[in-house]
Amino acid sequence: MSAESSRVLIYRLGSLGDTLVALPSFHLIERCFPRAERRLLTNFPVHAKAPAAAAVLGESGLVHGYMRYAVGTRSPAELLRLAMEIRRFRPDLLVYLMPVRSPRQLSRDLAFFRLACGIRRIVGTSAAAESTRRRDLATGLFEPESHRLASLLHLLGEAAPGDLRNWDLRLTGSEHARAAAAIEPLSEAPFFVCGPGTKMQAKDWGAERWRALLALLHAKYPDHGLALIGAAEDNACAEEAASGWPGARVNLCGALTPRETAAVLARARLFLGPDSGPMHLAAAVGTPAVIAFSARGLPGVWFPVGLRHQVVYHQTSCYGCNLETCIEQQRRCLLSITPEEMFAACERALRS
Repeated sequence: MSAESSRVLIYRLGSLGDTLVALPSFHLIERCFPRAERRLLTNFPVHAKAPAAAAVLGESGLVHGYMRYAVGTRSPAELLRLAMEIRRFRPDLLVYLMPVRSPRQLSRDLAFFRLACGIRRIVGTSAAAESTRRRDLATGLFEPESHRLASLLHLLGEAAPGDLRNWDLRLTGSEHARAAAAIEPLSEAPFFVCGPGTKMQAKDWGAERWRALLALLHAKYPDHGLALIGAAEDNACAEEAASGWPGARVNLCGALTPRETAAVLARARLFLGPDSGPMHLAAAVGTPAVIAFSARGLPGVWFPVGLRHQVVYHQTSCYGCNLETCIEQQRRCLLSITPEEMFAACERALRS
């Protein structure tokens, strides 16, 4: 496809993790349209001045600006506002990077962009309307979201999500400097990073289990330090998880931006946590992740990409439920994972 487009609009909604798994696609779009102005149409958190994507992409240059979309809106006034904003931008091309959509949803989206917004060229829709995800029968794993997104853009070229270079966050010198200052209390010792917090009950392994795992790690690696990461509201959970850690540690919950956190992770030997945004940050900078993974999602779709990670996933009969709160089954998929099982996974990851 021609690289002559001068204005490219990218449509991708979601959180930190949704943006992170799209990194190889963002790099491909930049390679195809290096001189184009690239804007991202995405959702903004309530009352926020910037989208979650901005916390990931930062000053990387992968996109040059953002447009706000109110998820699920049916307001004619809001849709008209958005259509007029897109028309003022006058994109030559729309890159459609959305989750699996039904044919009806896809048709509705295309009608909006073509008829209301006047966009003629659209890529990324050829395989977007799929009712099921592809599965590797040999491994039992479903296609990772990063690979699915890459396949949507086959007309533009190869996004190569298996190549770590295509996950480059392009962290700045100041972001690396902030990370270095944050871990000074660890006195340049090798260290692990743990991010035990999660906003979703179905993904919560429990602070007492993280504490037991950290005790096993400290007994084997007494010379290592510990950095705790997460949002400010994860502080109490992180403190409880690390309450038995006798070595050097630093609690960075709420103290760093996601990109500064990525710079901390780049210096660590290992990341420990649940299915979360920090898990994908670790994968992006090439740090092995050991994850206590809920079976609420299909195995493989949101696993961190790379061969060095260890995902502990118990595929119970209720897997793929997509529940955010699990009451009836009492999180048996997740809580059946033992600290000893996670410690063995840590040992495998460190050997890799």
